[in-house]
Amino acid sequence: MGSLVRRLLDARDDALPYLTHQQETITRGELRERVAKQAAVFAGFGIGPGSAVGLRTPPSFTQVEVLLALWRLGAQVMLFDFRLKPAEVAALCASCRPQFMVRAGSNVQATFGFRPEYEVVTECRGTGRPAATGHRLVQFSSGSTGRPKVIGRTAASLAAEVDRFAGIGGMPGEGDRVLLLSSTAHSFGLVAGLLHSLAAGVSVVFAPRISARDLLRTAVDHRVTAVFGVPMHYELLAAAIDPPELPDLRVAVSGGELMPPDVAARFTERYGVPVGESYGTTESGVVAMDVGGTLRPSVGPAAPGMVVRVRQGELDVALDESPYLFDSGGTQYADGWLRTRDRASVDDSGAVRVHGRADSLVVIGGLKVDLTEVENVLRGHPAVEQAVVVHEGVTEAYVVTAAVASSEELLRWCRERLADYKLPRVVRLLDALPRTSNGKLVRQPTLLRERAVG
Repeated sequence: MGSLVRRLLDARDDALPYLTHQQETITRGELRERVAKQAAVFAGFGIGPGSAVGLRTPPSFTQVEVLLALWRLGAQVMLFDFRLKPAEVAALCASCRPQFMVRAGSNVQATFGFRPEYEVVTECRGTGRPAATGHRLVQFSSGSTGRPKVIGRTAASLAAEVDRFAGIGGMPGEGDRVLLLSSTAHSFGLVAGLLHSLAAGVSVVFAPRISARDLLRTAVDHRVTAVFGVPMHYELLAAAIDPPELPDLRVAVSGGELMPPDVAARFTERYGVPVGESYGTTESGVVAMDVGGTLRPSVGPAAPGMVVRVRQGELDVALDESPYLFDSGGTQYADGWLRTRDRASVDDSGAVRVHGRADSLVVIGGLKVDLTEVENVLRGHPAVEQAVVVHEGVTEAYVVTAAVASSEELLRWCRERLADYKLPRVVRLLDALPRTSNGKLVRQPTLLRERAVG
């Protein structure tokens, strides 16, 4: 892993800017010095090759420095999203047992907006144990439908993914400025946003807050040429009132979950740039990508070096070894294939089309119902902004509206467009739908019902 860090830092001229927030910028050379200083401090705590270290800091310059410093020392880094509650972190630590916990020293739960720098606190944990495998990045699945899985990536796997992004046409290159909105604790933001940018000489720009006003002001002030985000960010930008022109913007890519076509269309109408799609998994990294957003409804061809197949209507991805740690993967990896559990097809050109989660297909009265279809119908109503449909005994819809609309009106809308057996039994209106730490919509019926009652 130390070799990969050196390769990334040495890839381009030290004078090039790398991380930017408002008026503060650090160059690649300054990053190199900061990484070396952080590594010396961590080595003083006894962190070295094979040490298991939990890292929990907000997105920041500090997070990048610390992550690269720990990897430079050969440590296995367990990357915790800073938005996890203490009880969630404690539960994950109970199974993973890191030897050290590195965290931001201030009360990050009270942090409002982006801060470049944080004081770092390193805690030695007597009950921890060193890494038992060669994985150097450990992440946790989003938990949108259940208990998170523990997923490991090797240095070779991460290096290969950086190279895959480099081989995909249209990706930002040296001199580009990427407004990074995706979480840097998750795969797309971490590898496409941070590591590939470091390898390619791209400058990564952070916005002070996630609001349409701040995102657009940042895009204008820094003349961003690309945006990486999740559908939620594009919804926000598409709904902006009187947005400025963004003449330098040429690339906009969504990752994390499938982009609703209507959101992509509204963004393109506003800013003149199609929204591309990056499809991948935490286990494998990027699987398929359409940077230019010209191939929708497909998510693009398989990324360079990725081998996929459709088996029983679901997409599988070839992996040399299981990515799951602590027996957390169940049957999702077998015989050299990762089962994504996404329904998919591959056309004659090799483009991958994802039709939704396999668990979105339910049987009602002996008839198959695609809950994604019901969600799309609801989102077609002019007042509806977001919709999630779940089935646990009965079909229920949870909806956020931008204008006044009653549950009865939305049920009538569905009744006019869907067969009776596909209709939700009830439509519940919420102020906001719960999301995972990566911005994905939560689909756990229990949590949705609790939010509706609250």
